Amino acid sequence: MGKDVTLMIDGIPVCVPVGTLIVDAAKKIGIDIPVFCYHPKMEPVGMCRMCLVEIGRPVFDKATGLVVREADGSPKIQFNPKLETACTTPVSEGMVVLNSTERVKTGRKDVVEFLLTSHPLDCPVCDKGGECPLQNLTMSFGPGESRYLYDEKKHLAKHVPLGDMIFLDRERCIQCGRCVRFQDQVVDDPVIGFSQRGRSLEIVTFSEPGFDSYFSGNTTDICPVGALTTADFRFRSRPWELKAAASICNQCPVGCNITINVRREAVSGGNVVVKRVMPRQNEWVNEIWICDKGRFGYHFTDRANRILQPMVRKNGELTPTTWEEALARAAEGFKAAGEGLVTLASGRLSNEDLFNLYQLTRELNGKAILYTDMAGGDLTAQVGLAQETNFARMGPETTILVVACDLEEEAPIWWLRVRQAASRGAKLIVLNPRPTKTDRYASHVLRYSYGSEAAAILAMVNSLSVKRPDLPDSIQTLLRSRELQEAAKVFAEADNAVVIFGSEGTGLKQSQALAQACANLLIVTNHVGRPDNGLLGVWQRANDQGAWDMGFRPVDNLNSQLKNAKALYLNGVDPVGDDLTLLEEGKFGEAQFIVVQELSLTPTARLADVILPVQALTEREGSYTSGERRVQRFYPAVPETKDSLADFSITGKIARQLNLNLETQLASRVMERIAATVSDYSGISYQALGQTMDQWPIVGRGDLYYGGTTYENSQGLGKQLPPATLRGSAPTLGWVQPIESPSTDELLAVPITRLYDRGSILRFSKVLQPRLPEPYLLLNPDDALRMEFKVGETVQAKASGVSATMVIHVDKNVPPGVVLVPRSLGLLINKPVPIQIQVLEPEQMKEVDAAGLNTPRRKESDGHG
Repeated sequence: MGKDVTLMIDGIPVCVPVGTLIVDAAKKIGIDIPVFCYHPKMEPVGMCRMCLVEIGRPVFDKATGLVVREADGSPKIQFNPKLETACTTPVSEGMVVLNSTERVKTGRKDVVEFLLTSHPLDCPVCDKGGECPLQNLTMSFGPGESRYLYDEKKHLAKHVPLGDMIFLDRERCIQCGRCVRFQDQVVDDPVIGFSQRGRSLEIVTFSEPGFDSYFSGNTTDICPVGALTTADFRFRSRPWELKAAASICNQCPVGCNITINVRREAVSGGNVVVKRVMPRQNEWVNEIWICDKGRFGYHFTDRANRILQPMVRKNGELTPTTWEEALARAAEGFKAAGEGLVTLASGRLSNEDLFNLYQLTRELNGKAILYTDMAGGDLTAQVGLAQETNFARMGPETTILVVACDLEEEAPIWWLRVRQAASRGAKLIVLNPRPTKTDRYASHVLRYSYGSEAAAILAMVNSLSVKRPDLPDSIQTLLRSRELQEAAKVFAEADNAVVIFGSEGTGLKQSQALAQACANLLIVTNHVGRPDNGLLGVWQRANDQGAWDMGFRPVDNLNSQLKNAKALYLNGVDPVGDDLTLLEEGKFGEAQFIVVQELSLTPTARLADVILPVQALTEREGSYTSGERRVQRFYPAVPETKDSLADFSITGKIARQLNLNLETQLASRVMERIAATVSDYSGISYQALGQTMDQWPIVGRGDLYYGGTTYENSQGLGKQLPPATLRGSAPTLGWVQPIESPSTDELLAVPITRLYDRGSILRFSKVLQPRLPEPYLLLNPDDALRMEFKVGETVQAKASGVSATMVIHVDKNVPPGVVLVPRSLGLLINKPVPIQIQVLEPEQMKEVDAAGLNTPRRKESDGHG
């Protein structure tokens, strides 16, 4: 680390590391230097000149090199005759900075006046009004009246769509470049930029579709004026009307901290409704960013999409009923089923929900199943990321390995943080059968065939030290790869190392083998039990890790388990909507009684004997455990929907009917039971989860310009659980038997994850609808040519007994003999299986055309597919 330097800012001494910019040094001691173009997460450019200050530096004797002293012994300070920009000037020893002199005030007044020469005076209708840096700084530093005539202002186009989700008001833009630099520097999606010069300069989009980035919404947060607005908030509300509630995004396993802004409005019948989702600072998790799925995917919580009262099946029809009758029917059916009860739950549920579900199922000797085809939650509990791990500080001493994962599509903020770590010098190793955007930043890129994920990691292990004589041919072949041997050496020699594993191309058995192989690699190279080391799973849902911790486990033969159950208790899952083969026997085979807890009337809920309406994330409190095993608390944002209950409360009430003692009222009391029952959660409480500490950069306090409209985190940073290796448990190598994909002369269908899909949550998003693709398949161009398929041609695809109408697309990045099938987009498979594809006949095409199939909006080239 570099040495510290001491300087004075407005008479206050401050000691900061060498290289710190004046604007940041001032912020650390509570002095706000106004900025427009500067942002603490981006490189300075000095474009707006708002941060002008007077700077004096010690005078040095040229002969001796010593500081010249005044008569009183103090250093002689020489001030620059011109004002300087605090955002581009690093501190130096003995520097004196004046932030509030008349010269500084005059300079800032001139800058504000210049900006206002072309800025429209539409504050009363501007969406940024009330949280606008230009508005605030004009009040603080601007002139009392303008010397320029309004009619002489330059008028430009207003409400220009940069894409489906972001609108630009060209008149308001002050050309600070924050949005362009964010897309270029922070997320490496340079899809917007400047066009023209001088007063004609404007922001344009370079991509098709427009503003094609998963992080576009962040530009509206850091825009210091109302030039950029989101499609779901513009003209919908004013900032001062909004109330804020802290929450956790439930779209993926990252666990981004968010703030939900709500208000009561007449147009919604006097109800309190969600108006927007904003980032909340947590420098250990999402810093001050969120992806667009988390920002715009909240519409599933809207009352219009919801089941509004309990229902029971009478005379073959679902009929509204009372809670008393619905709970009694559920308890009676579960008691009759006994050991035949199967509880199926997903990571959409909170820890509190999952705990009560597991306890009830265990007491009835039933089976608790996690709805996923990804394994390894037990291994992340053993050798997962240690406490105090933070991607933000990873650099040259760290190696990160990403395997079986398209990280940008599956966990965008983790992708962003890994990319930034690579830009700071961290070595990145990517193992995947096909190119992804993550490859751009990798020092080593390794390819393997789908089904050889575990074999590839085992080959790395065996190239280092551990030898097994009975290695399959796939590993022997990989061992001969020089690139793999070099990657293994880089990983082993790193001071710190992280393995991030996903589920692309894996079924449950393959996933278990992959997770164990990754754990073995970390154990062999001694990268466990220390901060910035360990195993990280890219789970398919937000709280899959919490479900593992509460006791739920996935099964390989899920359909068989469901069809052989006497009673099914389904929570936060839609197995029928995901797999139509479950309908072949009318319901679920032998299942005589089905209870569904859900938000909306899914295909599964339509088959239920009892439907129990649950509260949405926005209506209740609870906790999630992220993939990094950070337990985080969320809070209610809107009043609960009438006749709905939290999942844990419903389960608790059913348990009470069976004379079992489970909590029914307070989520905090459920967490107390979790802490007493689940050893990893010992010491976790809502009070502990609500603790905060100072974070850098400082955002969301006395100003709106420094970090943008990101919210300060005053409701809790969460607690990261220690892996078993930190609790005195010695890690041990596990036996791994690689599972090969089926050998076939046919094309092999491989499920992949897309950020924008048509799952049960995202399909309700009004804003994201234009970005949700219709069902499609991705083929290698040579395979498409060989089989005489044309791009855009509509076909019938069949795999695992399920068929779907889909559109053909080609991508050179798809391995030969493989068909990539996006999850939740038509053909629903959970592991690599053979696929048959045939072109539809003209009569069939007429039916498809009537349905209106479209092509995917996100391009599949350039490493996105």
